[in-house]
Amino acid sequence: MSDKPLDLDSHRGMAAQKATDMRRILAEVESNAKGLRDRQGLLENQLLLVPAASWPEAAAKARYVLNLYVAGLAPDDTRHRDLVAAVFADFARLSDES
Repeated sequence: MSDKPLDLDSHRGMAAQKATDMRRILAEVESNAKGLRDRQGLLENQLLLVPAASWPEAAAKARYVLNLYVAGLAPDDTRHRDLVAAVFADFARLSDES
């Protein structure tokens, strides 16, 4: 008996290897998605609990919420997308003036 681990992947057929690779990738993606949701929850709690100390901080909160809103828009909803883009342009213009 050997202490060396046996590489089972090399004994599988090509279809089984691809299926195994897909399951591994899917598990990694799901893990990364969970981590992202957890970090997003932490950020949103901070945004809720900590009041903005300045207009730029308030604008940063608004940008975050508007990006969430835009992500949920239908691809053909160009009017609302343009409106959000105009608000972002206003934020940029006004932040340069301060």
